[in-house]
Amino acid sequence: MAAAKPQKESCIEDILRDGKLIETMVVDFAPGMRLIIRDEEWMVKKVETNSLDKKTLHCIGISSLVKDHDAMFLTDIEDIEQVDPAKAKLVADDSPFFRRSRLYIESQWRQKIPTDTNLHIGSRAAMDTMNFQLEPAQIALRKTRQRILIADAVGLGKTLEAGILMSELIARGKGKRILVVTVKSMMTQFQKELWNRFTIPLVRLDKPHQSHPGAAADEL
Repeated sequence: MAAAKPQKESCIEDILRDGKLIETMVVDFAPGMRLIIRDEEWMVKKVETNSLDKKTLHCIGISSLVKDHDAMFLTDIEDIEQVDPAKAKLVADDSPFFRRSRLYIESQWRQKIPTDTNLHIGSRAAMDTMNFQLEPAQIALRKTRQRILIADAVGLGKTLEAGILMSELIARGKGKRILVVTVKSMMTQFQKELWNRFTIPLVRLDKPHQSHPGAAADEL
């Protein structure tokens, strides 16, 4: 009886490149992994499945040429090499009281993207926090899509409630563009409140050269 030909493991796939059949290892990409793509080192921030049922990697640059640059790569067309943590070279920190290491850890911690529904930034704004002002953001963050109508009475802090939610969405990478549609008499209030309390700059579109309230201070 002839022996059955063993099947290939699920982690191996055949890819035809330049007319040659080659085998490549399928890697389960995850946030935090370090990869070599296009001769530069990147760290994976997010992994998504695209419409072709392939993986799309959202990465941030680590090596000097691409440091802090955001990029997206498709795993089916890129040559990706995984950085082996076992081969990492450890360098001793000789700064006083391990200052450089502590600053690096602090910077990495500040760049961490929240994935839960708790408030991490909005409640720390320059304001006297009241519990009812935190409720709209908490309700919105528990939804799949953060859509909410705030209809409190005059003077209860609707601008602050909106600022709390916006700051939380920005911290989660979901607030890259913000459009505030309001009457002209309220534009200055929105600008000042969001800048002074949440450091969110808004540019007025009714005047081509109007900048956010902190621009003058930034130029000094």
